[in-house]
Amino acid sequence: MQKLPEKPPVNWADAWTPGNAKFADDEGFKKDVAEYNRRYLFWDELKYRIEDPDRRKSIWGLMKFLRFMRYERITFAKLVLTYSFIPEIVKGLYTIDRYLSGTIQIHNKTIRMEQSYIINSLMEEAIASSILEGAATTRKAAKEMLQKGRKPKNHAEQMILNNYEAMKFIREKKESPLTPELILEIHRIVTKGTIDESYVGKFRKENDIVVVDPGDGTVFHTPPDFSEIEGFIGQLCKLANKKEEGQDRTSGDFIHPVIKGILLHYLIGYFHPFNDGNGRTARSIFYWYVLSRGYWLFEYMPISRIILHSKKKYGMAYLYTEYDDNDLTYFIKYNISCITQALDDLLGYLERKQSEQNATRAIIKKIKDINPRQATILRYVMEHSDEYFTIKQISQMFDVVYQTARTDLQHLVNLEYVIMEQRGREFIFIFNEHSELWEEKKEPAKKVDKQQKQLLDFPDPRD
Repeated sequence: MQKLPEKPPVNWADAWTPGNAKFADDEGFKKDVAEYNRRYLFWDELKYRIEDPDRRKSIWGLMKFLRFMRYERITFAKLVLTYSFIPEIVKGLYTIDRYLSGTIQIHNKTIRMEQSYIINSLMEEAIASSILEGAATTRKAAKEMLQKGRKPKNHAEQMILNNYEAMKFIREKKESPLTPELILEIHRIVTKGTIDESYVGKFRKENDIVVVDPGDGTVFHTPPDFSEIEGFIGQLCKLANKKEEGQDRTSGDFIHPVIKGILLHYLIGYFHPFNDGNGRTARSIFYWYVLSRGYWLFEYMPISRIILHSKKKYGMAYLYTEYDDNDLTYFIKYNISCITQALDDLLGYLERKQSEQNATRAIIKKIKDINPRQATILRYVMEHSDEYFTIKQISQMFDVVYQTARTDLQHLVNLEYVIMEQRGREFIFIFNEHSELWEEKKEPAKKVDKQQKQLLDFPDPRD
């Protein structure tokens, strides 16, 4: 059960009464205001930090006054949304701009982003996003289903497959404008076979939809009337398709693309245009938007995996924003934090993958009659020598058609690095442990220093 936060005072300006003027000369009071605003605390978060109710209300009043003076304002439908460029958000945007739309380098070497990295990331995002929405399954079982291309066995696996298909779909549509039809198609993909068929790919036509705690029925959010959805969707598409690049960034109209993507995410959650599947649709549209604006490395970042580990904070970020007069700073701050954490994971992942690329190049150098993709497949099969692989699995993992995967595996069999066996009606492929590559793999590893060992031991989020 998640407890609802206490809503702020209706009129924060009332905090400045003659009786509370005494706090103005208190240096501790000023430091608290500065610190709590730097951290952008919500009213409810002051409760256990400031015991005196008058002092608490006065601190909140001054915090709100200072925020009010710095607000960026966005008028959308009947909403007036605001946000502030606090240091944490500015730093996060700088990091995102620096890494996620340019060339990734590790140790001054450019990393070659293999297609298999994207596939692994899309799988991780699909799994985490589904578990966020209640899919009861394990990551291992879900990933095995996606890698082997088998049919879903239950509702949870169907949710995961749907999200995976949606992530691939938005990659294909990243150059397309956002339209009501595209939004409905994304919703259709993420909800197929998991909700009442009459709701799939359709906007809601009633007002009996609320966001509740499934445990005790506590209502967290009541969306606007369904009659507003058509106008909301039209304005959402207009907002998303508006180009920012040519605008004067000092005019007040410019919205940073990542902030706008987060705004789209929030608005779908707020208006709740569907009977079910709003969260999955919102996160998919966020990905579509940032990819459409050139932040190509988001393809490699399963952000929902980070959200899953801080699910309560995700819900609170929504509530704080809604309860505090649609101050988006809370929601932006939370999402920026998740993105930068996912980026840290990505950079660590790529550092490990750099050594794998070196291993692939070594295989190509040793084996003349092999192309880079086949060398990558061989390296992967060798590293997972205790497993077997099917043609369909390799096709899924490396995003190639079935015939290409079959040809690659057959070539590795002909070179005697992989063994093919028939199990029933299916052919499986395993690494040949009698090849010279296996003998090299068994050689004692070189000693590594403590820092290198920590890097090697860091859990790979994609495996």
